[in-house]
Amino acid sequence: MRICNVTTRRILTFSFWYGEERPRWLGPISYQYPTYLSGELPGDYGFDVAGLAEDPVAFQRYFNFEILHARWAMLAALGALIPEVLDLSGAFHFIEPVWWRVGYSKLKGDTLDYLGIPGLHFAGGQGVLVIAFCQAILMVGPEYARYCGIEALEPLGIYLPGDINYPGGILFDPLNLSKDPVSFEELKVKEIKNGRLAMVAWLGFYIQAALTGKGPVENLVEHISDPLHNNLFSTLKLV
Repeated sequence: MRICNVTTRRILTFSFWYGEERPRWLGPISYQYPTYLSGELPGDYGFDVAGLAEDPVAFQRYFNFEILHARWAMLAALGALIPEVLDLSGAFHFIEPVWWRVGYSKLKGDTLDYLGIPGLHFAGGQGVLVIAFCQAILMVGPEYARYCGIEALEPLGIYLPGDINYPGGILFDPLNLSKDPVSFEELKVKEIKNGRLAMVAWLGFYIQAALTGKGPVENLVEHISDPLHNNLFSTLKLV
């Protein structure tokens, strides 16, 4: 499988984020970076201390997985933060705004009013089963295109201009952000950088929930209000 076609290769040579002159993870520190990481993929900073990308097939698979998890992490972080921000600001009231408590409530089969609207029970008391079913329905199309490749949708009459990770077209690029190929390559870098940040943020969300039993926004507000007494060290002393 060719990662980049000839046109894309020419575009990448003019980008700050690609090629041999791209930024590296150790910056100015001298280091023998692996030669198989040539800077053709977005977010390639030459980091592979475990040698996982030596096999080009495995390398492409890992990249596909990273893109997938990065996008889900960004969407999930948005979904975890917005309800808590709206609730704490008083702009909108939720019966349960904290992300992990919502999941816990649905696992117990509790009925929650969605968006704080009395009587709006989309999943009712069925808990995570209905939510999982709806999520599976919404994921079938995009995940089928991503996993099988855009050619797999052609028998359905859906023809997409991109590839397995960036299908493009009206379904996946309604704002036509890929129109400018140079700008599109930089958008790929921004996406993977923000996606990696979101994955790290979710690790923090999990640890905060386990240690404090609170949401990330509440933890942040408490830290800003009194950073000397509300921080990681004071929290660990309480555990």
